[in-house]
Amino acid sequence: MDKWLGAALDYVPRWIEHQMRLSDQPGCVAAVAHKGGIVFEQAWGLADLARDIKLTPRHRFRVASHSKSFTAAGVMRLREQGKLGLDDPVGRYVSGLHSKVAKATIAQLLSHSAGIIRDGTDSGQWLDRRPFASEAELRAALAEKPVIAANTRFKYSNHAYGLAGLVIEAVTGEPYADWIKRAIVDPAGLAETAPDIGAAGPGPIARGHSGKWPAGRRFAIPGDNPTGALAAATGFVSTAADLARFFAQLDPAARHSVLSVAGRREMIRRQWRDPSEGAERYYGLGIRSGTTHGWDWFGHSGGFQGFITRTAMLPQQGLCVTVLTNASNGLANEWVDGLIHILATFEKNGAPAPRLADWTGRWWSLWNVWDLVPMGGKVLVADPNLFAPFLDASELNIEAGDCGRIVGATGTASYGETVRLVRDKTGAIAEFWLGGGRLVPERSAIRELEARYGR
Repeated sequence: MDKWLGAALDYVPRWIEHQMRLSDQPGCVAAVAHKGGIVFEQAWGLADLARDIKLTPRHRFRVASHSKSFTAAGVMRLREQGKLGLDDPVGRYVSGLHSKVAKATIAQLLSHSAGIIRDGTDSGQWLDRRPFASEAELRAALAEKPVIAANTRFKYSNHAYGLAGLVIEAVTGEPYADWIKRAIVDPAGLAETAPDIGAAGPGPIARGHSGKWPAGRRFAIPGDNPTGALAAATGFVSTAADLARFFAQLDPAARHSVLSVAGRREMIRRQWRDPSEGAERYYGLGIRSGTTHGWDWFGHSGGFQGFITRTAMLPQQGLCVTVLTNASNGLANEWVDGLIHILATFEKNGAPAPRLADWTGRWWSLWNVWDLVPMGGKVLVADPNLFAPFLDASELNIEAGDCGRIVGATGTASYGETVRLVRDKTGAIAEFWLGGGRLVPERSAIRELEARYGR
């Protein structure tokens, strides 16, 4: 593992821990794979607020639309075996469809361009008000006319992926969950992954949680509801580490994969841009993609009742990042972007020089909190409150031991001024001066606030 990567992963827990405190999230698990192997895995917070159960990396989450990537990989596997074609109309395999639905191609299902309704006319399953659709209910919805003409724009559809699951069953002659586990999950070595909650087997499963408002507190959500005929769209249960492993295997450069290099390239190829999304995001075959902080990524996200999850594979760097959160307002998307930002910053600047070892830690004042983060031959002053903590970070040049100067900063910061560390009688660092501002460790900051303003 590169030294810069090790240094970056050392900072990640400090940042996420602070983000957890700020957002009052129940729990979070993050994992990072490098060239297919897990190099970082950690959990924070609770798996179940109501029962005060500590969250661990072994807890499985409802990872929702990550399921689409598994389903698309399954279809590509059948294609490589010569059992179906991406341009085949789905009506060749599934009967009883509306004539226009029947003409949609398998590729259009996987790329969300078949024009099919998203979740049916009653999507109460996503609000935990009704069960997920049975096969009969799904088929009834698919007997209706598509919402828009096929191949005209990106239009996300869970029902389309339910239909892809029916295609897999028709081709293989097996239930979707049984075949996808045997053909995709098991060969990928994913021991903690299952196609739906009923197939999860023994082992801890995290509970989801509502947002804090409008009730002023969070409610634990069991998250034990099966997804019925929509398992191919949203049923999967997994850990952060397993997801990082799986998406790393979808990289065309991966040495081990259930798919050929050509099949992986076809899955991640950018086919449709979401025309209404502010950020530039694309969709391939069961795969989202984009560029964050200058790094290209592909992967997927997921939202289930009480769970927000996301995975991003960074092929040029050989890195895969997964963040799982167990709240309906979880920050998995923002924290994956933040992790990419941290990794990109360290990759640009390199591992810290040994002489900067004392220039670290978290420092507080009435106004803010700052992290001293050495990298390369300099020290950056990070703001852990931000989703991108090194955005506009001041840069320090350490001139001699405990003294240095601000050599990079925004115009409203203290550019050109001095910085210094102050030690106590034991030689431990007790203060950090940033220009004319004195910052102290957290406990010292609390004592100062209490002394000045009272308890």
